[in-house]
Amino acid sequence: MTINEIQDELISDFELFDDWESKYEYIIDLGKQFPPLEEQFKTEDNIIKGCQSRVWLNAYMDGDLLKFEADSDAIIVRGLVSMLVKVLSGHTPKEIAGADLYFMESIGLHQHLAQTRSNGLAAMLKQMKAYGVAFQAKSFNTAN
Repeated sequence: MTINEIQDELISDFELFDDWESKYEYIIDLGKQFPPLEEQFKTEDNIIKGCQSRVWLNAYMDGDLLKFEADSDAIIVRGLVSMLVKVLSGHTPKEIAGADLYFMESIGLHQHLAQTRSNGLAAMLKQMKAYGVAFQAKSFNTAN
């Protein structure tokens, strides 16, 4: 699936809920189902700066695809980061770096999250896109 197809699927999932309390419960459920990050990757280098909670993000190449693993010490944040990982992980660095993530706005995350959570979500996205740029440059330099 493309990044946009995954986003559209998430938007459809959230349309099943009538109110934000149900949507919050769904985000928490996503966090509970999200596989934990192995302890060896819970390092200072992998902590995302700008998040109220501690969030770790590990990025690595698997062939031509950039993959992400993440975790947080806050269950709702685990749910939020799980959505970003679902949308972006497993695509090329170029696709990730150039992705227009509209699902957060479409489902109303920015309007319904506390300002600190919204800022943290933006920091997570910024870091993931930065990895896309970095791995894209690395593969370009390796090819030349």
